[in-house]
Amino acid sequence: MSPPTESDLRPKPPLRILMLHGYTQSGPLFRSKTRALEKALTKALPNHTLHLSYPTGPIILNPSDIPGYNGPSTSNEDPAEPEPAYGWWRRKDLPTPNKPAEGETEIVYTGLQDGLARIAETIRQEGPFDGVIGFSQGGCAAGIVASLLETTRRSPPLPSSASPDPEAEPFPTCFASLHQPPLRFAIIYSGFIAPGARYAAFYDPPLKTPTLHFLGALDGVVEESRSRGLIAVCEDARVVTHPGGHFLPSQRPWLDAAVGFVRECLEAAGGDDGGGGSNGRGKKKEERVEDMDVPF
Repeated sequence: MSPPTESDLRPKPPLRILMLHGYTQSGPLFRSKTRALEKALTKALPNHTLHLSYPTGPIILNPSDIPGYNGPSTSNEDPAEPEPAYGWWRRKDLPTPNKPAEGETEIVYTGLQDGLARIAETIRQEGPFDGVIGFSQGGCAAGIVASLLETTRRSPPLPSSASPDPEAEPFPTCFASLHQPPLRFAIIYSGFIAPGARYAAFYDPPLKTPTLHFLGALDGVVEESRSRGLIAVCEDARVVTHPGGHFLPSQRPWLDAAVGFVRECLEAAGGDDGGGGSNGRGKKKEERVEDMDVPF
């Protein structure tokens, strides 16, 4: 056996990815649902030591918060103990201030600052991170996090031109002191935009972080228009549609698309400051997986 070469002995650079679960999930549950993706990344990127961090949202959900909950069973059998469920925030539809039109409401994410504080704590303790991967509500959070880490929004306040509404969401001060460069990439599964003037400053100016968006053709939970709203505010976006519903596709073509995107972003970043820009990558691009040129 030949002796190890200098490159064999050189430590592998870590690849750190922040993993954000969906509404009603948890960090451990999301990890179990992304095992196939973890294995694919580890196999395809042997020159890196992969570190995936799975924080759990701070909002403890009640059974009534969970979609499809029908109340306690009327049978004589002992009801099964529900699995713990968490979120990054709760959605509330509130009457629109100063607009008396009957039935007019706005979407408010209560607890959003607490959710962002939990994520900032994870970045501080386990980062810095190269990228973020999020599902559903975690996909929305991933877009917000990528936005907050870009240089145009790294200090309060968020751009006032994008937030004329006095109810606009304030800059999360927990992000102001983070030693975290802009992310190299964001992968968003069944994600969506935080709607309305209250959250407009998260997306104005548009995100420069390279993003890959997975949409489910049969997704009955997140309307495609909400996902398209997020795609529209990402300057360097790639979109892939899979034939399933509201879940992370784990078949080979979809794993290859995610892995190929990560590899491309790492190569594009090269020796520069680590992200937050397209570095010559393309603009918005819609693709079918069967048409993608993946080298593995």
